[in-house]
Amino acid sequence: MSAWLPTAPCTPQACVEAPAGLPARAVPRAVLRLTGVALLLLAGIALSPLGARIPASLIRRWCRWIVRAAGVRVRVTGAAAPAGGLLLVANHISWLDIPLLAAVRPARMLAKTEVRRWPVAGPLAARGGTVFIDRDRLRALPDTVARIARALREGAAVAAFPEGSTWCGRAQGTFRRAVFQAALDAGVPVQPVRIGYRVTGGTATTAPAFVGDDTLLASLWRVATTRGLVAEVEVRPAIPPGSRPDRRSLARSAQSQETAMPAWTHTVLVA
Repeated sequence: MSAWLPTAPCTPQACVEAPAGLPARAVPRAVLRLTGVALLLLAGIALSPLGARIPASLIRRWCRWIVRAAGVRVRVTGAAAPAGGLLLVANHISWLDIPLLAAVRPARMLAKTEVRRWPVAGPLAARGGTVFIDRDRLRALPDTVARIARALREGAAVAAFPEGSTWCGRAQGTFRRAVFQAALDAGVPVQPVRIGYRVTGGTATTAPAFVGDDTLLASLWRVATTRGLVAEVEVRPAIPPGSRPDRRSLARSAQSQETAMPAWTHTVLVA
């Protein structure tokens, strides 16, 4: 089995809360939201040839605008991410996690090769310097780690979701260790980020989750039609280089152990 192969048990049928009883006015509002998201993505593709000449502050605002255009409010807590080479890592629930993590600090994303084929978002990811990985080829893993380490040594930020797959948010997977080897090799800090989703009033929700055999279109529509969604982004203290002896302990330190339900219990319930 590949070290990158996802293992999450979550499925849309078992885990995801769909909006119930959509009022008539919700449909045009959702269409308007998705139109806004599409326009922002197209604007990003048009400006992507400018590359490093685009200010990081503008990229962060653009990423927030995408999430906000989808009807999701953003709440960020914690200190600003450090400058220089940096490995950003976060739990993975939704496609929304990508712009949310970039809003913390613009970075080269680590993504599965399938993302390259996504409409609109795929070309944007490729132009943005995304490092694509083939999770089914274990022999490609050392080269991928070396490419990430090289980018980190050059002062770039690289963002990854080390669980290897999306979970619905009720529980989380275990951070895979391979990507942390790149941070060790490059001698750069690791910036843990915790992402969660709630509705107005504070109740956790799985509506934004993009899991299992869910389609991107179905997930987009669910997000756009869910009222009162709030994305909570917690920027945790960065882990300085040299403070952990190996990738195992580094991965363990970077992962939040706070889950609404133990992972093994969740796996049994949805199996």
